[in-house]
Amino acid sequence: MTARSGEGRQPAACLLLAVLFTIVLAAGYLAFRWFNTPGNRTPLVLAWLNGPGEHPEWAVMAGQRCGGAPFILPTDGFIGYLWGDTFRPSHRHQGLDIFGGGDVNQTAVIAAYPGYLTRLPDWESSVIIRIPDDPLRPGRQIWTYYTHLAEANGNSFIAPNFPPGSSEVYVEAGTLLGYQGNFSGDPFNPVGVHLHFSIVLDDGSGGFRNELEIGNTIDPSPYLGLPVNASQNRGEVPVCSGSEPS
Repeated sequence: MTARSGEGRQPAACLLLAVLFTIVLAAGYLAFRWFNTPGNRTPLVLAWLNGPGEHPEWAVMAGQRCGGAPFILPTDGFIGYLWGDTFRPSHRHQGLDIFGGGDVNQTAVIAAYPGYLTRLPDWESSVIIRIPDDPLRPGRQIWTYYTHLAEANGNSFIAPNFPPGSSEVYVEAGTLLGYQGNFSGDPFNPVGVHLHFSIVLDDGSGGFRNELEIGNTIDPSPYLGLPVNASQNRGEVPVCSGSEPS
């Protein structure tokens, strides 16, 4: 009886293993398709990080104004991830990731447009700048957000004239805000050295909305004069083809 019971369980165990194997294969296939879909920029980001000097044509420069766009570019580097990218499942990117290609605390970050800077008391790597009058939609208030300006353990690279608790400090376009870092909030999981830049909507009461939700942000393409909307850019490296003095 015991032998027969064992024999009865073997087909069920084999079936379970077959199902699990099929699930693993399907998951691997979907991951492969996700990583290699047109417009996915991860391979380019990895190529840039492994050898930025090999791809100078991919780089933008801080202070460039592309065409007649109202904003200047906030840092040097390769615009690796775009607004609306899905570089990890179930998440749409709320801004741009610009990878300088160097070490932490080397690549300067500047204000893209004049406004009033705030750094909340607990912000180690972030500042936000209030723009009272949207240059592309007069009468609307917007905010520009800059983050990852610290190293993995939280040592800040924000310019010393903007200490924690700074509020409504007026800055001109081109003002030094700090330097690119790799702070993620978890010292055991640093991100690549880059600036995350986004344009955030006002909450209607004079404050800024939660930047973590893409619905609270704006497509930066017309503000920078670059094709940085992931739903429209399916593989083009965003570079400034025509620039004006800032």
